[in-house]
This record gives sequence, structure tokens and C-alpha cells, in this order.
Amino acid sequence: MSKGYSLKNVDELSGGDNEFIAVLVQTFLEEIPPDLDSMVQAVNSDNPQMAYQYAHKMKPNLQLFDIDLLAQIKQIEAWSKTNKAKEEILPILEHIVTTVNGAIENLKADFS
Repeated sequence: MSKGYSLKNVDELSGGDNEFIAVLVQTFLEEIPPDLDSMVQAVNSDNPQMAYQYAHKMKPNLQLFDIDLLAQIKQIEAWSKTNKAKEEILPILEHIVTTVNGAIENLKADFS
């Protein structure tokens, strides 16, 4: 079963320094959940600009941990530039939330 994340990029960035890896994981676990919640709130309250900001902010962390959501994050960003109803983006948002929360749970389990 996939963990929903990979440490390949983290290992490259850290040069195998386990303390640095732990700091990167801790930072991810502290920053991503509130950003994810804020992005969900922004979509639910029909605030596309705020949704864009949080989606854009999360992108580098998701890429660092190889969480394969780039296409979906780009869809949130693109939605923010249209006048489309939030209902059109909700299934994509739900996929992002499910995927990120799964990765968070696995990271917590692996680094606790």
C-alpha cells in the first residue's frame, strides 16, 4: 500500500541528514493542515483568490514530499481565475483533502 508520500526529494535536499529530514517533516505537519483547512474554507465561502493563495503556497511542500497533486492544485489555481461555480471544483478539492490527510497520517505514524 502506498504511503501517499515519498522522501526521495527530502533525502536529496537533506543529503541524508536525519535531523534535517525530521525538521522538514515537522514543518510540513505544522504548516500543511492549517493551509489545507484555509483553502477548503476559501472554496466553501466562494473566495477564489484566497483559495488560489493557499493552493499556491502548498504546492512546493506537496512537491517536496512527492505528493502527486500538482494537476489538482493547478485546477484550483485555474478555477480561481474563472467565474465558475464552486460546485465544479469541489470534487477536486475533496481529492486533495483526502490525499493530503492520508499522507499526513502516514507521516505522523512514520515519524512519531
